[in-house]
Amino acid sequence: MLRYHLIFTGMVQGVGFRFTAQRIARKFGIVGWVRNSPDGSVEIVAEAEEEKLNLFLVDLKDYFKDYIHDYSQEALSASCEFSGFKITFR
Repeated sequence: MLRYHLIFTGMVQGVGFRFTAQRIARKFGIVGWVRNSPDGSVEIVAEAEEEKLNLFLVDLKDYFKDYIHDYSQEALSASCEFSGFKITFR
């Protein structure tokens, strides 16, 4: 199990990014959260097996290819603290 900490920049707020991320995460059995950041980016913490995380990332980047300008990805050890994938707020 891994944890991906992802930050997406571009036109990623106001386009259904969080709801789509949640739907894709649930499709792959990924747990964690997604939220808008005050700087206009979207932040995701996602935990699952590496293969599932990579499929999630590919689907998300493909779906929003016209909106994502850049993203950062950090792989960490999973904390196993989540029971589902939620949209959170700061």
